[in-house]
Amino acid sequence: MNDINQHIQLIKSRIESACHKAKRNSSEVRLLLATKTVSPENIKIAIASGETLIGENKIQELKEKFEDLQRIPHEKHFIGHLQTNKIKDILKYGVTCVQSLDRIELAEKLHQRLSVEKKQLDVFIQVNTSAEESKFGVTPEQAIELIKSVAKFDTLKIKGLMTIGLFSAETEKVRPCFKILKNLQQEIIAQNIPNVDVQELSMGMSGDLETAIEEGATIVRVGTAIFGQRIYPDSYYWNEQA
Repeated sequence: MNDINQHIQLIKSRIESACHKAKRNSSEVRLLLATKTVSPENIKIAIASGETLIGENKIQELKEKFEDLQRIPHEKHFIGHLQTNKIKDILKYGVTCVQSLDRIELAEKLHQRLSVEKKQLDVFIQVNTSAEESKFGVTPEQAIELIKSVAKFDTLKIKGLMTIGLFSAETEKVRPCFKILKNLQQEIIAQNIPNVDVQELSMGMSGDLETAIEEGATIVRVGTAIFGQRIYPDSYYWNEQA
């Protein structure tokens, strides 16, 4: 228990230091607890520390943890690749925002389901800023076209952009990914597209959150530095077939 609380305090200190360096207010940056493979018990410890935003990558984990967590006030985002046949589960298990909307087919299916249930959903557009084939996300060049198409659905509220960034231990190699997302955000804002309000930039993780904050992140997704190393490779979390 103490380890998780101490790790959270360390991350918050890192966020505050990065904001100070970037001449930003630390209230502008929100910590998202990336809870993939994390037990409900450990998630509860983290939430009890005051961090109430969690992000899941897998539908199966959403299902498995739902009952244990449903009575504890928290906000739940989905940050993994979403298959269209799992959309009903997103809504059933309390997700308030999908950060990984990356194609029009998914937007159409989300809209259909939300229309039936008379609901709305916040979404971020996932952008592949590293040009790696292993990553999901729309290309930066096609992002605005996708956003204009998604904006036509009144059930979907476009609140921001998300990127995973380059998997690299050298943060300066990751920085261009974050710059691309920030520049794209500014371009979208300048176009003043109806039903689009991309104030959020979800980027940066345990190893590169300082760089992301310097480049404008408003949400950093941290798991490993809080809950410990996972036993699975990165490919497990971004596998379309899973």
